[in-house]
Amino acid sequence: MKITGAVLTDAGVERPYARSRPLRVEEIELDPPGAGEILVRIEAAGLCHSDLSVINGSRPRPLPMLLGHEAAGIVVGLGPDVDDIGVGERVVMTFLPRCGECEACATDGRVACSVGSAANNEGVLLGGGRRLHRDGEQVNHHLGVSGFADHAVVSRRSVVAVPDDLPADLAAVLGCAVLTGGGAVLNAAEPEPGESLAVIGLGGVGMAALAVAAGIEGVRTVGIDMSREKLDTALALGADEVYTPDEALDAGIRVSHAVEAAGHPAAFETALALTKAGGRTVTVGLPAPDARASISPLLLTAEARTIIGSYLGSAVAERDIPIYVEMWRQGRLPLERLVSGHITLDQINQGMDDLADAKVLRQIVTFV
Repeated sequence: MKITGAVLTDAGVERPYARSRPLRVEEIELDPPGAGEILVRIEAAGLCHSDLSVINGSRPRPLPMLLGHEAAGIVVGLGPDVDDIGVGERVVMTFLPRCGECEACATDGRVACSVGSAANNEGVLLGGGRRLHRDGEQVNHHLGVSGFADHAVVSRRSVVAVPDDLPADLAAVLGCAVLTGGGAVLNAAEPEPGESLAVIGLGGVGMAALAVAAGIEGVRTVGIDMSREKLDTALALGADEVYTPDEALDAGIRVSHAVEAAGHPAAFETALALTKAGGRTVTVGLPAPDARASISPLLLTAEARTIIGSYLGSAVAERDIPIYVEMWRQGRLPLERLVSGHITLDQINQGMDDLADAKVLRQIVTFV
């Protein structure tokens, strides 16, 4: 079938992207789903820094590639051997499918599935195939999703069914921003009532982490960012206190748990400095591959500190997404506040400019 999607052919083009237009919205061919795969009509897809990092070249991927990895939609077709999900169900797409059989999958989310990671790096679906074509040329899948299109074929293991009462734009942010940020809180930091947790870097993932932490009764939450506008948003999401990094350090703020979500060495070092003795520092941001930070081994030993790396929020999607849905239903997770606005697919290059300029949290591409 023919679909319309946003394809990246060349990475590292000059900004502004609204002018250079690295993402070309065009018609491409989509094959039917194979064994263990499903066809989804995309309703909503979020713009994330993981998309931007492919566009700017900091995360090399095989090109051409149809981008987008945070999406939600309706199942409209089933491939062979799929009998545990039905046509008409709304699903959230997640960017790391789990095979359920490798050694990494036995870690209950702590380590990324080795099979799924290899497929993502190669630009194929979990089963090893590509379903996208353009002018006789294969087009690569982005993280097993390729959600910047009106339809997608994905592995059954790349989706989680959600209730119909959860709007599609809110469902989409569960697949990456909330799964990653919220998971860094629930699965890695694991704060208890009476403890405190700070989030350093209030982008889409960081704000999601803060929102989930604020929904845990008895946990004092602190939002930290250089943007006053984002600090105001953090207060609206339920943060108890907000500071710029310098303000927090000057005030001597110390917390039981610090979650670094900026993907920058300075943010990681700030998170370490704000963590009190016996506390946990969780890093969930993705810095440049050559980025380096300074750590005092003596401090780690003398203060019994723990540093935890959390990829995709140490999440198991089918376990964790229902938790966030229930928090939303109970009014403890205001997903609506994580959405900055809605755009069309034709506006996606401008949207990437706004994301790069840190003007937004989560922009959602909506499909009619």
